[in-house]
Amino acid sequence: MTVKQLPLPELVDACTGLGVRHVGLWREPVRAYGVEDAAKLVRDAGLTVSTLCRGGFLTATDPHARVAAIDDNRAAIDEAAALGTHVLVLVSGGLPPGSRDLAAARERIADALAELAPYAAQRGVRLAIEPLHPMFASDRCVVSTLAQALDLAERFPADQVGVCVDTYHVWWDERAPEQIARAGCGGRIATFQLADWTTPLPEGVLNGRGQLGDGAVDMREWRSYVEAAGYDGPIEVELFNDGLWARDGREVLAETVRRYAQHAVPHGA
Repeated sequence: MTVKQLPLPELVDACTGLGVRHVGLWREPVRAYGVEDAAKLVRDAGLTVSTLCRGGFLTATDPHARVAAIDDNRAAIDEAAALGTHVLVLVSGGLPPGSRDLAAARERIADALAELAPYAAQRGVRLAIEPLHPMFASDRCVVSTLAQALDLAERFPADQVGVCVDTYHVWWDERAPEQIARAGCGGRIATFQLADWTTPLPEGVLNGRGQLGDGAVDMREWRSYVEAAGYDGPIEVELFNDGLWARDGREVLAETVRRYAQHAVPHGA
């Protein structure tokens, strides 16, 4: 998503040219290109798919909408398996229309996970619950903290359900470091994502993630938390940013690689 303006072949070519070995993919461009073709494209280039985004939106109360959501998530699991990634990131969903009951919405997520987690395990895919910043609680994700995400994940085996740690969404939470340690102890950190927080946020807020180093988040500090908790997997940079999307994608990707080295790599590494 950081360079969604690049078609998949150009993305793969740019990654290999810059020495990027892992790529996090989103379902929409993958399906547009063809899941099997996308898998071959990435595989032939020597890249691995770190995660697939996204499943989720599991809070519907309407029975037909709930069935559709479960079916869509099963399809997402199948797509993740075809791409060779072991992680499907879940954005859990906001409040259903007319509802103000956050607790009930979270329980519906748990009910859905009870159906989806065994299916994902059969396909070699792990579900990663991503908490989103509280400003998204009403419309996109009623899971706002790592503690809430872990409370859900820990109802299921660790190899079936984990969590996604995204700096953009958790950097403000003083409890997040201890929750990262909790996740590490349980083997629950499925993926780690970087994005900066800049203000003022743009109108609409969804596409306001800052380029690394432009905002308030200490990337090295958060990396140290997840690595101290035992996470040693790929680190993704996920930037929803209209300004970056309006630029040349290869230029943005090269800039992002430089910013990662400048702001996220430990000193002396």
